Order: sequence, then C-alpha cells, then structure tokens
Amino acid sequence: MRDKISVIRETDDDARNLARTLLRGARFGTLAVIDPETGYPSASRVLLATAPDGTPAILVSSLSAHTKALDADPRASLLTGEPGKGDPLAHPRLTLQARAERVERGSERHGWLRQRFLNRHPKAALYIDFDDFRFVLLHPQRASLNGGFGKAFVLEGSELIMNGPEIERFARSEQAILDEIGRDLPDLANVIARNKFHQNGNGWKISAIDAGGIDLSMKEILIRAELPLQDVRETRIIEDIRTRLSSIP
Repeated sequence: MRDKISVIRETDDDARNLARTLLRGARFGTLAVIDPETGYPSASRVLLATAPDGTPAILVSSLSAHTKALDADPRASLLTGEPGKGDPLAHPRLTLQARAERVERGSERHGWLRQRFLNRHPKAALYIDFDDFRFVLLHPQRASLNGGFGKAFVLEGSELIMNGPEIERFARSEQAILDEIGRDLPDLANVIARNKFHQNGNGWKISAIDAGGIDLSMKEILIRAELPLQDVRETRIIEDIRTRLSSIP
C-alpha cells in the first residue's frame, strides 16, 4: 500500500511571515462562533485590530449575536485574507482557531487597544466609547494557512504571537513614536509605501508600530510591513526606529 501523500507542507519562515501578515494586516475578517441557541456555527463580519503582541482584537456590542455567543462559548474561528483579481481561491488566506477573552475597561490593555483601533479605524470614534461596546481578544490556538493552490500549512498559535519585554515597551511608546514621526518625517510613510510596496498617492501614514513591524494606511487601504524591530535600544527607541524606517529601500 502506498503511503498517503499529505497536502500539508512543512511550515517554514516564509509561511510564518505570510500568516502573520495576513493576520496583523487585516482591517476586517469573518468571525465564526457557536450559536448558543441552535448549536450551529454562525459567521459575521468584524473590524479587526491587533494588540501590541499581535493578538487579533475585535470591538463588539453586547447587543450583537456574536458577542452573546462568545459569552456562552469562547471558542471562535477567524478568516482573513482578501481576494484579488481572478479566482478567489488562488489568493492567500488564514483560518484561525481562537479563544475569546473580554478586555476590561480602564485597564492598560484597553487603553492600548482603544488607541490602536482608532488609528486603524478612525470612524469608530463615533461609537467606541458607548457603554455597550467592549474589546475582545482572540487568542490564537492553531491556524491553517492557504497560500494559494498547493500551498497549505498548519501553524501553532504561538507562531503568530510575539513575546518578550519589548512588547510592553513598544506599547507604552507607540503613540509618542507615531506623533514624532508624523511631525518630523511627514513624508516617510509615502516613501515607504512607494518604494517598498509600489503604492501611489501622498496620503499614507504609519498608523501602528510594534516589535514586529509597522502598519501603513491610507483611507480604506491597510498594508502590514513585517519589519522586526525587537532589538532597538531602550534609551533611544524613537531615534532608532526613525533611523531604521528611514533606511528602508
């Protein structure tokens, strides 16, 4: 009897980088939960941001069906990856299995998420502080990456998340870094978007920065650039990052 050929490839650094980009660079995704009344899966579209360690986060209303489902059962699945021209199945996508955790208002994590979410979704300012809205973290447990036909991989949740003392260091400095770059290097985001990603236009901004890289955004477009920044020095974090980003080809 012939050995059965697995369609799953060995996970390598390219696959990990693509998976992280698909997760951290998604403005929205499809969230699947378990309906507590019927026991059937239920899917809905949600806006996405990420915590400083790369954990995906959603802003939900206590009135929505998916919030009630997550309160009853924290297991969830998240699909990210936008199709482009041609066959939708030829474009990469990531399916994440996750456990949901509610973030308490007034906590340091809530403050980080609120600012990151507004930087990515400024129109959310209309409702982000309503009493019935809250943040939920989707802690990755396992993920399936389909990079296109014949490019299937399985990843552990730990491969998608950053660890280390630099995570909180970046989180506490993030807005100061963004403000200084925006003030002193106002064209930097446009240069990176044009030179590294071949994007036109002069309305780009760096909307997030963390130990794993940066988010570039313009209107409804978001680009995640995985640029490891963990080794910047504690005492010169802003100067080091400005220098590092300015040298991007």
